[in-house]
Formats: sequence, C-alpha cells, structure tokens
Amino acid sequence: MRCIYIASLIWVFELCLPARTATSNYQYEKGTEYDKNVKPGALTDVSVSLYINRISGVDENKEEISFDVFLQITWVDTRIQPVTSNSTANNSWVGEYVELTKADRDMIWVPDLYIRQLREMKMLTLFEEISSLRLYLNSTISLSIGATIIIKCDMDFVLYPLDVQRCPVDFSSYKYPVKDLRFRWRSENALSFPNDFGDGFFRLPKYVVSFYTEQESQIVNYSDDNHSSARLEITLSREVKSYLLENYLPSTLFVSISWGSFVVVPEIVPGRMVLLVTTLLSLITMFDTVRNNSPDALELKCLEVWLISCTLFVFFALMEYFIVLFGIRYDKHWRVAKAQHASSIPPSITLQSAVTMAQSTMDTSINSATFQRENGLEHNTLKVSGSNKVQPQDHNSKTTSASLSNIQDTVQSAQKVSSVMTRKRFRNVADVALLYAGSQRGRLDQLSLIIFPLSFLIFTISYWTMYLTESKKNFK
Repeated sequence: MRCIYIASLIWVFELCLPARTATSNYQYEKGTEYDKNVKPGALTDVSVSLYINRISGVDENKEEISFDVFLQITWVDTRIQPVTSNSTANNSWVGEYVELTKADRDMIWVPDLYIRQLREMKMLTLFEEISSLRLYLNSTISLSIGATIIIKCDMDFVLYPLDVQRCPVDFSSYKYPVKDLRFRWRSENALSFPNDFGDGFFRLPKYVVSFYTEQESQIVNYSDDNHSSARLEITLSREVKSYLLENYLPSTLFVSISWGSFVVVPEIVPGRMVLLVTTLLSLITMFDTVRNNSPDALELKCLEVWLISCTLFVFFALMEYFIVLFGIRYDKHWRVAKAQHASSIPPSITLQSAVTMAQSTMDTSINSATFQRENGLEHNTLKVSGSNKVQPQDHNSKTTSASLSNIQDTVQSAQKVSSVMTRKRFRNVADVALLYAGSQRGRLDQLSLIIFPLSFLIFTISYWTMYLTESKKNFK
C-alpha cells in the first residue's frame, strides 16, 4: 500500500509540472498551450540548405534528374525551451545542441516543405532512416534528412547537342502563404559539395551539371495564393567534344571526300559512282543512327540539320555527275546523229523568205485590182442572155478572195517558221550547255571544284554562328 501511495504522489506531481516530452529525458519543455498544428509566430522564417552528395544520372527520355542530397531546414520556435539543468539531459548535449528522437518530431511543429518539381523522393535507409533532429540553446530547431530526389525538368532538345537545360527547383510551403511563412536559403553554406565535385559543378559522361541558388526569396502561386520559395537553379550543359569527334568530324570528311569525284575522269563510271554512292549511304546511315539515339524534339535538332545538309551536298555532287554523263552521251551520240539527219533534209523556208513571198503576193493582188479598175471593169451594168443574169463583179471578187486566202496561208506559214526558229534557238542554248558539261570540252567539273567547297564553307560559318548564338542565350 505504501508503494502504491508513493507512485500516486509521483503521478500527481508530474501532472503539475509544465508539459515535457517523456521520450527526451526532459531535454526540452513546452508551454502548456503548445499546439503542434500552429506555427510559432505571425511570420516564420525557414532557411534551407543542401549538401549534394552525388548526381545519380540524367534521363533525357523521361526528362528527369536524380541526385542524392542531405536536406536541412532550420526554424526558430520560441515556444520550446531547452532544459540543461538536469544531469541526465546534460549527458545528451553536444556543444550547443541536443539530438532529439524520431518521436519528438511527431510532437512539435514542422514546416510543410513542398518541392514543386519533385517527381519522387526516397529516404536513405541503412540500419535505420538517415535523419537528424536537433534543438539548439536559442530554441532553433534543425531537421536534416538524407534522400534520393528525382526532379522533373522541362527540356528542349532543338539545339541538341548544343542545348543547355535550365531546371528551376522551388522549395516552398503549400499550406502557408507568403505572409505567414517565408522560405529562403541559409546565408552561409547554402550549397555544399563533396571534394570530388568541381567548383560548383559536377561532370557526367554527357553533361556538366552546375547549381546556383537565388538569394532572394521567390514567389510561386498555388491555389490562388502566393507562396514564398527558395529556388535552386540546375543547369545542364552538354559535353560537345564527343559529338564533334563522333558526328561532325566524320560527316565533314565524307563531304570533303565527295569533292574528290570532280577530279576523277568522268568516263570511269564505276570509280566515281562508288565514291559518291558510298559516301551518300554512309551519311544516311549516320543520320538514322543519330535520330534513333538522340532525345525527341518537336522540330529538327541542330545535329540533324547538319547531317541533312551534308547529305544534300553529296547528293548535289551526284546530280552534277549525272549532268556530266548526259553531256558526254549527247556529245558522242545524239548530236552526231542529229547533224547527219539534218544534212540529208533540204533546207526549209526561212522566215524572211516567207515574209517576202507574202508581201509579193499582196502586191500582185493589189496591182491586179488596180488594173481592173483602170480599164473600166468596175461597172454595175448587167448583161442578160435568156433567163440567166451575169454580174461582171463576181469574177473580180473571187480573184480578190483567193488572193487574201493565199496571203493568210503565207502569214500562217511565216508564224510557224517563227515558232520553229524560236525553238531552234532554245535548242542551241541547250546544246551549248550540254557541250559545256561534256568531259572533252566542258568545264563543269572544274567549276564545281570551286563552287562546292565555297558553298560548304559559307554554310558551316552560318550554321555555327546561328546555333552558338542561340546556345549562349539559353546559358545566360
């Protein structure tokens, strides 16, 4: 009975003391009206810091970035007062803070941290969950967790492989607006990295990943209300050296090799055709490989534009050889046969002779009509013999209509001859062009040996100037 009585007195005595946590060995105490669902003050500042352990990888198809971090958030809750007078509590203090247990986290107010671009978050666990809750002497509470974070990043691959991806990550509160809770980066060591990191960047096989924090608090909008945000900028810049060696250099060499076909004798058809067709097929295969292995984009990517242009340069060189072959065949066979056929046919009437004939016919008809009028043949008298009526003007009208008909036929013949002469002029121009392309007396290959390299040089300068300028705009 005496033991029961003593236990009852201890229980009543504990009820009269201020609220304390039973699991923390009286390391801190809370006010009697403490509510873990109510934030500490009218405006609470929450500072954020990150220790980025390593970058797990970048998934271009899913547009995701995964990395291992230790996230730490710090705030001040004056409603919680540390207790350092108890000898048991003093044994738990390390310097200016004390480590609290996981059960204490469920008994105090914790900010509702929301990462807007978060796709998935996995807590790091070994023997137990990797986390830490610390209480400092000035009522500052620090919560740290180790986790693998997968961030969704909106990527645009139009400038691939010169693309620069910028991924903003917002650490904010979803419940409390900007007037109640403010997130910001810690003033000192907001971002920290291992020793194998560079100066704020990390190298992956394809990317150089760099991090930057916005010191000023940003504003994001959730559910028709503004919320404070601590923004982290992740920049992904691609390593271009590998693409220069794997794609740009081979394609440039293929185009340069195609120019060697201009110095090959056109009559050696197998050698020149094999050179051009093999180069063309190699570029097409390279384009197909790049298109299958590169990330998708809404438009043609930068590398695809380059490969298509190189393919067109080789294709035009092949078309130039077809023109040369056509000129050779025309020079050797068709032009000679046409000359022989033209020598066996008598010369046709010329345009000048047709016009002269028409003019002479018209003059003869006019002179005949004038002679008839002068000899009194133009009378309206009628001679009647029996029942027949004779009109002397009928013979004259028939003669005049026949003359006009001959004139029209002659003019039509002249027009036909004119069209034939026009076509003949165009044929002569075509003959000259084809002869210019022929190997024996043509210079098309010599001209192409200058035009093709010059055009490719102009295209290369324009290409790199345009895309490098766009890439620098995205990097800033």
